Amino acid sequence: MALPVVRSSQTPADWDPFRELNELHAQMHRWMDSVFDRTLAVGADHSTWSPLADLSETEDAYVVEVELPGVTRDDVTVDLSGAELVIEGERKEREREGWFRHRTRSVGRFRYAVTLPQGIDPEGVEATLSKGVLTVRVPKSRALKPRRIAITER
Repeated sequence: MALPVVRSSQTPADWDPFRELNELHAQMHRWMDSVFDRTLAVGADHSTWSPLADLSETEDAYVVEVELPGVTRDDVTVDLSGAELVIEGERKEREREGWFRHRTRSVGRFRYAVTLPQGIDPEGVEATLSKGVLTVRVPKSRALKPRRIAITER
């Protein structure tokens, strides 16, 4: 039984699996952009990326944690408009020596937006940046907080 042979102009020493993964990743992004038209959601700037984030709910607040390593507090803004929380900023390129062999970290403008449920207290919002994680705490309004009702006898 004869097995098929893959012939390529590249020698095995020239083969770079990371290059092929990067090409696949870029193709997937192009496909997702064409199918879901994600570029319209963040504007026409194709260099905008979205950082990794977690959204959790506690008894009295919604907590958003966004990974922003290398970003200073002067390079990020947090806006709350109605129930929409928008975090925008820029991770700046730093000076480097040598040539890149492989790169997966994003630089440039970023944007993260989430619509929170109704019933938040916009006056009590707090944002802290510590060890590369931006934590935004949006308290729930008092009307939504659970309250225990005392039962009386008649």
